[in-house]
Amino acid sequence: MPSDPYVTTPSPAADPVRHVHRFLRALARLLAAAGLAVDAYVHAKLADRYDPISASISQGDLFRIEAGLAALAALLVLVWHRWISDAFAWLVAAGGLALLLVYRYVNVGKLGPIPNMYEPVWFHDKWLAVIAQAVTIVAASFLLLTGGYRWRFTERRRARRRVE
Repeated sequence: MPSDPYVTTPSPAADPVRHVHRFLRALARLLAAAGLAVDAYVHAKLADRYDPISASISQGDLFRIEAGLAALAALLVLVWHRWISDAFAWLVAAGGLALLLVYRYVNVGKLGPIPNMYEPVWFHDKWLAVIAQAVTIVAASFLLLTGGYRWRFTERRRARRRVE
């Protein structure tokens, strides 16, 4: 079917919904990266303080691992816009928050090479880590639920229908 030269289809760049979607996803990426950066900073800052608590591996080493994973996840969320980097950010934040809350409220004891990390008190850095991880979970959840791959797939499908 020949196309009518007088009928114009709006370009994807002119779609206001798409602009809002892209802005919200960019904002979510920044929030997730900021939350992960704060999480990395807090864990790196506290690592030396927790070195004496150890079994086969010290709690300070576990804090350094968490800081490294959070820093890597923040970098990936910012530079590699794929669902796998969003999922990795979500897993790092959710895992860190879950462990923080478990070891705050439950005396798990020593688990193999992992020391007893029970600490039934709240302090500023712990609150900061909880807030940062919660913000990251919300932002990464938004990124996962509104994945850009859906937009591209839909656009390809629409383009194929226009050609046919």
